[in-house]
Parts: sequence; C-alpha cells; structure tokens
Amino acid sequence: MNYRDFLQKIIYRVIDPMIATMIRLGLTPNAVTAAGFVGNLFAMWLFAEAALMLGSDTPRAYAFIGWGGVIILAAGLFDMMDGRLAREGGMSSVFGALWDSTLDRYSELVTLFGICLVFLRGGDEWFVMGVITFMAMVGSVMVSYVRARAEGLQIECKVGLMQRPERVVVTALAAIASGFTGNLWWLAGGMALIAVLANITAFWRIAHCYRVLNSKR
Repeated sequence: MNYRDFLQKIIYRVIDPMIATMIRLGLTPNAVTAAGFVGNLFAMWLFAEAALMLGSDTPRAYAFIGWGGVIILAAGLFDMMDGRLAREGGMSSVFGALWDSTLDRYSELVTLFGICLVFLRGGDEWFVMGVITFMAMVGSVMVSYVRARAEGLQIECKVGLMQRPERVVVTALAAIASGFTGNLWWLAGGMALIAVLANITAFWRIAHCYRVLNSKR
C-alpha cells in the first residue's frame, strides 16, 4: 500500500459519517462538487483582497492569505467527498465525472491565480514569483491534460510526484504558513515546488505513455 492509499483510508474514516448524513439528506455528488468550487472561489477572493492590502494593511493581508489556505484545505475535502458520495450512494454518472474534472481544473486555476496576484502586487522583488506561480498553473493543467489524453488512448496514467491532492496540500499549507508567520517566502517555496514537480510530472506521464505505446507495437 502506498502513502496515498494509506492517507485515503484515514480520510475516508473521518468523512464516512458525513457521507452517510449527505445520503440521508438527499444531497447529490454534483452539488457537493459545486460547493467545493465555491469554496475555492472564496479562497481566490481572500488572496485577491490580500494582494490589495499588501503595503497598506500588511498584517490583515497575511491573515487573509492564511485563511485562504484553510479554505483550500476545506474545499479539498469536498473534492474527496463528492466521489465517495457518488460511490456509496449509487449516484455515479458519466456527467458527474465530467463535472468533477472540469470544476477541479477551475478550482485549481482560480486559487493559483489569486496567489499570482499576491506576488504581482507584493512589489518588484516578488514579480519573478508571480511568473513562477503562472508556471505552476501551467504544470497543474498539463498534468491533468496528459492523463486525460492517455485515458482516451486506453492508457492508465497516474504516475508522477505532484498529482492534484499533493498540489492542493502544498498550496494550502504554504498559504497557511505564510499567513501564520507573516512571511511570503513560505508561499513562494510552495509555488516553486509545484512549478518544478508538476511540470516534471507532466513530462513523466508523456514518457510513460511513450513506453506503453511502444510496447504495443
């Protein structure tokens, strides 16, 4: 059992009582997915507000950055609950899978966009980190895109170091650490880590698909 499966089992033990309650209330997986997306939109707003406050009300700006990280973690739980609810409640559907994947991409992009604004408004010394955050956005999209294209070719493609759960956790913890310490370098480190490892993961997946396709010749 790898570490992701181990953590998933622990999280399922925590959320299963909530899943049972959702089933009793008649909540649908698509509604839970939408709620998670709204949470990420709220996190983006917190980052955007923090960007506007930097320099004029810096302590409050860092508080907003920290709370943005907390909201991302909470929204990440919704991302796990929708799939669990679909399976446990017998509500899985093809459209639900499409809806979930689409809002996952939007969720990640809007939160990283909010963080990009923080760096771009943080002064000239943080401009490069704004560019690096954009590279994190590119890598995040490409990791998911390569997997989607691979699955369209009937290739299982889950390899790599920086998949969506890891990216969500890194983003959230980096934001919380920056908010708690009043130091943007934590957030900068998180974005640099995602920028490097997400793009490596995307090319890792391309190489994996190349090997699989070559083996079928």
